[in-house]
Amino acid sequence: MADTVLVTGISGFIGGHIAAELLRRGYAVRGSVRSPARADEVRAAMAAVADDALLEIVQLDLLSDEGWSAATEGCRFVQHVASPFVTAKPKDPDDLIRPAVQGTTRAINAALDAGVDRVVVTSALATVQYAPARKDHLFTASDWTPLDQRGLGAYVTSKVRAERAAWDITERRGARDRLAVINPGGVIGPLLSDDPGTSVTAIQQIMAGALPMIPDLRLPWIDVRDVADAHIEAMTGETAGGTRTILATDPSSLIDVAAVLRARLPEASAKMPTRAMPTWLTWVASMFEPQLRDNRWLIGSAQRFDRGPAETLLGRPFRSIPETIEETGRSLVEHGLV
Repeated sequence: MADTVLVTGISGFIGGHIAAELLRRGYAVRGSVRSPARADEVRAAMAAVADDALLEIVQLDLLSDEGWSAATEGCRFVQHVASPFVTAKPKDPDDLIRPAVQGTTRAINAALDAGVDRVVVTSALATVQYAPARKDHLFTASDWTPLDQRGLGAYVTSKVRAERAAWDITERRGARDRLAVINPGGVIGPLLSDDPGTSVTAIQQIMAGALPMIPDLRLPWIDVRDVADAHIEAMTGETAGGTRTILATDPSSLIDVAAVLRARLPEASAKMPTRAMPTWLTWVASMFEPQLRDNRWLIGSAQRFDRGPAETLLGRPFRSIPETIEETGRSLVEHGLV
């Protein structure tokens, strides 16, 4: 009998890639969706890249207790990926914070109650990169974004509070070594469906010519397949329990991303803006443009992140980001999204 893994948020970009890789490795996957209407879409996406004979779809809501006990029953592992994520600031911060924290709380408690060997939680680099630090600081897993940091948005707050809740619960229940946390940066890569991930949307907007100029927003990119592999290694690795692992490269500007796309996909670059927005102008524009304002912390970013533990966990270096950018662009074209 194959080991069963519950993957919450299987319809999402990261959750889908984790589930697909689990299926390719012979695991039975029980994937959760919030709406049953997405079940056929998920099955089609999985069937296109893996044998879906061991795939089961269940319904779970981050804000409801219903179904969590049944979903974790018989599972050896849990991958808790589901979490709300929006690109624009919500009117009510609790629209992000409540489901993130409550969903993580339900997933951790249900997993521990079911006796799973390990639960892996998808957190975010945002729980690390707002830690007070000198300009030349190398961010590591010991860095934490403080909740009292001035100007934290709802998304960052939701991720910090959710990850803190996961550690608090496992500490309280004497099960810290049964939790592992993955903290990815801007996740890009080939799509499994017509629903691009949030970070992929930034590349989609560049290719579609949605912006008159390319802003100097710098993201610590990571390939979604590295993220999926890291989740699985964190699930099974003997020393991975009780750890949080950063998955991020040093930030690359959207201007650099556009240069890669023009060089490698000239046939798909006709709509792309040709002018780069200088850092100073990006700051000025962020005063008036909501999406830039909400991502102001990425303007001209020069943070550095310790990739050593992640590459040790993976047993190899990260995939090449220029190649991942190219594959992301090709995938967007293939799915008719640009």
